Amino acid sequence: MERVVDLDEAAAAVADRRPAWQAAGLFAAPVTWRDGAAPWPQQLKTERSEVNDPDSVGIHLHGPNEAELLVVLYRGGWADIDYIVDAGDAGVIPAPAVVSAQAFACLLDACITRVFGISYGAE
Repeated sequence: MERVVDLDEAAAAVADRRPAWQAAGLFAAPVTWRDGAAPWPQQLKTERSEVNDPDSVGIHLHGPNEAELLVVLYRGGWADIDYIVDAGDAGVIPAPAVVSAQAFACLLDACITRVFGISYGAE
């Protein structure tokens, strides 16, 4: 798989946002990593040091009223985004190509606003 986006930089964008998420009442589970060199089925890891060839990084957030957001970014430059606000508002958020960690950060911010109603931008 082509390496379009640096997953370590994307994980740093997540880390930068954690304090603001927590202050807004969101819970962010540990970042998960998938190792592209690991045998199938690949297990998700929460320790970056256990992953030799990262091919995805994911973040799962929980908010008020049981709202949830799951974002997985792949090094090839695409993201899978699943969410649930309530029984009548759940599904997949289409994502544009992600060509940088900065683009991923902007995508995360837009998803947070969409799912949790929180306007956020990193300072």
